[in-house]
Amino acid sequence: MCGIIGYVGNKKANSILIDGLLALEYRGYDSAGIATLENNEIKILKDKGRVKNILNLDGYDKLEGTYGIAHTRWATHGKPSKENSHPHFDNSKTFAVVHNGIIENYNELRAFLTENGYTFYSQTDTEVIPNLINYYFTKLNDSSKENNEKILEAVSSATKDLKGSYAIEVISPLIPETIIVARKDSPLVIGTSNGENFVASDIPALLTYTRDFYLLDDNELAVITKDSITFYNNNLDTYNKEIKNIEWDASAAEKNGYEDYMLKEIFEQPNSIRETIGSRLKLNEPCNFDDLDISADYLKNVNKIFIVACGTAMHAGLVGKVLLEKLCKIPTEVDIASEFRYRDPIIDDKTLCIYVSQSGETADTITALKLSKAKGAKTLAISNVIGSSITREADYTIYTHAGPEIAVASTKAYTSQVVLFAVLAIHFAEILGFGNSEITINSDGGTITLDNLKKDILSLPKKLNNILENTDIIKQFADEAFKEKDVFFLGRGIDETVAREGSLKLKEISYIHSEAYASGELKHGPIALIENGINVISILTDPSLAKKSISNIQEVITRGAKTMVVTNQDLEGHEFDYVIEIPEVCPLISPILSVVPLQLLAYYISKNKGLDVDKPRNLAKSVTVE
Repeated sequence: MCGIIGYVGNKKANSILIDGLLALEYRGYDSAGIATLENNEIKILKDKGRVKNILNLDGYDKLEGTYGIAHTRWATHGKPSKENSHPHFDNSKTFAVVHNGIIENYNELRAFLTENGYTFYSQTDTEVIPNLINYYFTKLNDSSKENNEKILEAVSSATKDLKGSYAIEVISPLIPETIIVARKDSPLVIGTSNGENFVASDIPALLTYTRDFYLLDDNELAVITKDSITFYNNNLDTYNKEIKNIEWDASAAEKNGYEDYMLKEIFEQPNSIRETIGSRLKLNEPCNFDDLDISADYLKNVNKIFIVACGTAMHAGLVGKVLLEKLCKIPTEVDIASEFRYRDPIIDDKTLCIYVSQSGETADTITALKLSKAKGAKTLAISNVIGSSITREADYTIYTHAGPEIAVASTKAYTSQVVLFAVLAIHFAEILGFGNSEITINSDGGTITLDNLKKDILSLPKKLNNILENTDIIKQFADEAFKEKDVFFLGRGIDETVAREGSLKLKEISYIHSEAYASGELKHGPIALIENGINVISILTDPSLAKKSISNIQEVITRGAKTMVVTNQDLEGHEFDYVIEIPEVCPLISPILSVVPLQLLAYYISKNKGLDVDKPRNLAKSVTVE
């Protein structure tokens, strides 16, 4: 849940480390610190608060070291404080470590080390790591071995004692201009350039410096100098690793003139949708998934699909469920990843499990995926990050092409995931032989052909632009609603999935309490909460449910609610306080359009409240702990 970075080269490391931390601050921002080697002594500067605070610490301007490590923290063990900030020393100040992840057995390790004379100065789980490295290093009395070999062995031995997740970077004055890294269940990438090398939690933090990356796998280690990178497995056998060239433009990780990353990413959605569709979908041709070798025989034997994800990705999965059931006639369930493995799901070799994670590093989702594989199911990952942990675990992987998403609250990742579900469902339907049939899409018996659905999908970028060019009414509603303490979201059918996502966005970045309900559930309890002046936001895009949805909205109006309706239906003869009109599209993919006004509403309300839109309190972008 934290961000780590490392640098070794010929330049002063401090500014490179700070720039990297600023790019990673969406992963955590309650404390930060850096460590560099100065006159053969490790110098650590750290404090609670944002990364920029490091710049004002005494001694920062005097740092001359050309290699170092750094960390920005999202607190899990120990409150945000200088003492709990990373990097952490061992007792002898021989080893400095930064760590992303959670050491589940740190209490046992702490007790063991205390019995062996070690003292601890923080509340963190991380502090056991440098002391454990020191413990193993001091036990290696083989004088025939060089320090770099002994330290590598000590790091390897220490990691074998760790239960949980970790991505760690280690430096020591005993091995100048060298960083040792290791990972298990937490992300770590190594960027390489001429005469300098980099380490980071995520690729975007390094795009300014390089596009050539090595992706470290679980239980692997690497020794990094400015001129070399040597990879080791858990037995310390060396091996070669393939370098990957990342095509993301470095400017994609910057704001490009927008006031906030979130606003930039909302306005990038037409392009991210276009890129995600890519060459996979064309008119008058079958969908193209060259990277997905799933046969008709396999699909015909699938008796259930599970979509497993967390947060916004789970809401995208709710839309995916509708698409897969409507187009492919395969029963589909959506599960919250953090609950999935604990309910002992009924899975076998006739189950297809789809796992969705923007970062590809969501710990709960990865753990659930491993469970499915153990039970014999085929697994398919949907991620935005090439080479991420989930993509290496799954049997199959397909990527959204949203580009780096920096704001903690997800926007373009959601719409990219939904459009990819739509294209995937069409692909499966074509494999199953439904390509020429009409698909029933709503309770009134409305139908659509796959070719017409493809046309609607291809029209989405233009229609999204239309919404983004007309935001005045959304801003007006936000100007009135930002002082409210409670907001309700309503929808029927597929619109209820969008209500959930709209409610989550508002909670995440404005800290306003909000709830989402299926409109028909109002009279079964929630309507007791509706009172004069309360804001109710409704999504209305399915013509077969329009009359019933309008009736539900009328119920809250008669109780004094203020209403905003996001719709592409004819509302003539009905009076609502605010109506946000969106382009007409097949209801199956309407969430890609109807969610955008809700994203903007949450954004404008947060700005009106003077909050940090990109870094909401207590949240981190990539949830790499359970």
